[in-house]
Amino acid sequence: MDKEEHAKYISEATFEELKCTEIFPGDILISRLPDPVGRACIVPDKEERMITAVDCSICRVKNDLIDTHYLCYYLQSNQYYKQLDQNVTGTTRKRISRKNLGNVEVTVPALDKQYEVVQILDKVSSAILDKKKQLELFDELIKSRFVELFGDPETNPYGWEKATVGEVCSSIVRGPFGSALKKEFFVEPSEATYKVYEQKHAIQKSATIGTYYVTAEKFDELRRFECVAGDILMSCSGTMGELYQLPEGCEKGLINQALCKFTLNKKILPIVFLTYMKQTIGNLETKGSGIQNIAAVSYVKAMPINLAPMEVQEQFAAFVDQTDKSKVAIQKSLNEMQVLYDKLMQEFFG
Repeated sequence: MDKEEHAKYISEATFEELKCTEIFPGDILISRLPDPVGRACIVPDKEERMITAVDCSICRVKNDLIDTHYLCYYLQSNQYYKQLDQNVTGTTRKRISRKNLGNVEVTVPALDKQYEVVQILDKVSSAILDKKKQLELFDELIKSRFVELFGDPETNPYGWEKATVGEVCSSIVRGPFGSALKKEFFVEPSEATYKVYEQKHAIQKSATIGTYYVTAEKFDELRRFECVAGDILMSCSGTMGELYQLPEGCEKGLINQALCKFTLNKKILPIVFLTYMKQTIGNLETKGSGIQNIAAVSYVKAMPINLAPMEVQEQFAAFVDQTDKSKVAIQKSLNEMQVLYDKLMQEFFG
C-alpha cells in the first residue's frame, strides 16, 4: 500500500461497477494468495477513492470491540499464522477463502488493554524502523561515495580503463544442471560432507543457513562448481542479481544451479566489484531473452566494467570499512530491538 508504483487506476464507470470492493482509510487488507498468505496492512489516508483486487480480503473492525491497530498486530503473530495454516487450501499455490479467514479466532481483551499493547508495540516498531532507516542511509552514503570516486558507471566521466567482468575474474561459473544435483543426492551433514550453497545464501547474505549437503564422492564429481571463502555468489533465477561474498571460515561446498560464482583476480578489490555490480545490476534484468533466468555465462562475462586505479579502489575500500564499523553498532541495536519485539508479540498474543 505504501508503494505508489504498485498503484493501478480504472475508469469511474468501472469503479461504480466494482464499488462493493471499495476500501477506506483504516480498513485492513489481508492477502488471500501467496506470498505469503494472510499478510495484513492498514489502508492509509488517501484522498483518492480505492478498490481492492480479488486476491485481498477487506477487514473492517467493530470499533466498540477491537482496535484496528491491535488487530493488525495480531495478524502478524505466530498464533494467527498457526490458525491460518489450518485453514488454507491448495497444494502448489496455497490460498485462503474469505469464509475460512473469517473462522480465525482472535483473543479480544478489554479496549484499554488493547490500547496499551498497541502503544508498547508501536514504540518498539518505530525504534526498529528508525534503525533500518539509519542502515539504509549508510548504504546510500556508500553509493554516493562510489559515484564520487568512480563516476557514473554508464558515462565513465573519469575515463577509467574499460574492461569486462570476465577480465577481472579468474573464473566465472554457473551452477550445474538440476539433474546433476537433485535432492536425492543430499545427505545429513557430517565431517565428511560438503555444503550446497543455494540462492537463499546470496539473497539473505548468510553462509550459515541451509541444510543441504553432499558426500565427498559427489563433491569430487562436481568439483568444478566448488566455492570457497572470498568467492562471490550471485542469484541467477527468479530473484536475480543478489550478491554475497563468502566469508572467512565458511564451509567448503558447491554452488547449485540457481547461482553464479565469481572468483576475482588481482585487478579489482571485492568491495569495488560488489558495489559496481549492485550499481549496474539493472542491466542484468533488462538485456537478453531470459529475465527470470540467466542461462549464458558468456553474457555475464561480457558485461562492461570501468577499472579504476588501485589507489582509488583502496580509498573506497577504506571508506566502506569505516562505514561498516558504524553499521555494526546499529545492526546490533536493531537485532536487540527485534528480539524484544518478538518477545512482546509472544507475550501478548502467544
